Amino acid sequence: MKGKYASRIPYLLVLFLLGGILETRAQSGWEPMFDGKSLAGWKKTSFGGGEGSVEARDGQLLLGLGSYMTGVTWTRDFPKGNFEVQLEAMRVEGSDFFCGLTFPVKDSYCSLIVGGWGGTIVGLSSINGMDASENETTRTMLFKDKTWYRIRVQVTAESVKAWIDDQNVVEVETGDRRFSTRLEVDNCQPFGLATWRTGAAIRRILLRRLPQ
Repeated sequence: MKGKYASRIPYLLVLFLLGGILETRAQSGWEPMFDGKSLAGWKKTSFGGGEGSVEARDGQLLLGLGSYMTGVTWTRDFPKGNFEVQLEAMRVEGSDFFCGLTFPVKDSYCSLIVGGWGGTIVGLSSINGMDASENETTRTMLFKDKTWYRIRVQVTAESVKAWIDDQNVVEVETGDRRFSTRLEVDNCQPFGLATWRTGAAIRRILLRRLPQ
């Protein structure tokens, strides 16, 4: 009997820890957007040809290397403002952006580009018609292949902010600025993820709705 009960301890411990994680997420208001095993709630984005493969496997959303863009678009309800999105992204192969995160801002949309223009540019596309390589949010960062980066975006009526790991990389007031997406990623609206000639893995996609 002692051996029988002892064999159940690791299983019960896993259930206890998992329950604690889920409870903490619920208390903090984070909602999972990806179940880790299917594309439920998502569709493969059409960019007019040249897309790589898209699949869910082993807790990861895998965007294959294509000759053009590869991505997914959220098919369910998504807030138009006052929200945070958090995810982890990794460049698997290729040399350009491995996370193009498109989201609503004010009465339009915008994209956070991570690793664009040859692999190092971070910024918002677009502000007042200028993309991530040429506006006030433009910055250069080095990214390692096959390394997970935690990315978080916060959108309120007053501002758009973004972090990579614990570094604040974007902080811009919405004010009278005009936000838009580049034509290439319009099909990712209202919320989506895309890469440019790059294979990527995405996991732990979470949404938190903020008070109005």
